Amino acid sequence: MSVQERKERERAERERLIVATARELAEQQGWDAVTTRQLAQRIEYSQPVLYSHFRGKREIIGAVALEGAAELAVAVRAATAAASGPRAKVTALAHAYLDFAKDNPAVYDAIFQLDAGLAFAHEDTPEPLKDAFAALLECLGQVAGDGVHPGLLTEVFWAALHGVATLSRAGRVPPEFAEQRVELLVDRLAMV
Repeated sequence: MSVQERKERERAERERLIVATARELAEQQGWDAVTTRQLAQRIEYSQPVLYSHFRGKREIIGAVALEGAAELAVAVRAATAAASGPRAKVTALAHAYLDFAKDNPAVYDAIFQLDAGLAFAHEDTPEPLKDAFAALLECLGQVAGDGVHPGLLTEVFWAALHGVATLSRAGRVPPEFAEQRVELLVDRLAMV
């Protein structure tokens, strides 16, 4: 291994450490606790080292968001692959999405709530965000009825899931109706 390759590997490892530490801190204490000073202390590097990887907290949130979007895509695909039949697949998609939001609140916020400087639905949308949408579209595109654009159905279903996830996490809807919400979404929006 050349010196250059070793330096690049070390740099990539430091970057992964920064992102993992930011994610862990955000999940434990919220995004307000994630500061460059706090991160530098936790990873035992100076703040200038952090700034050599990221221009600031916004870019760190963006890195966490991209990592989370990739994980969401994997979770949705795994859940839908394990289900048989259109209704079961759409139901599995909904549960996988809502479980991801519940189990990874800081990551979910990084993807969808916080300003991470990431563009959705543009040509320059980063691949992990496109792939997360594609994971939803792969399933929902199969159940779009005649005259319904699969991408539009996916957007509306995603928006409904996002609303359910956000309201549920905030305690704004009764938890005892969680399963009925999923059934209603599947029945009314996906029509399977």
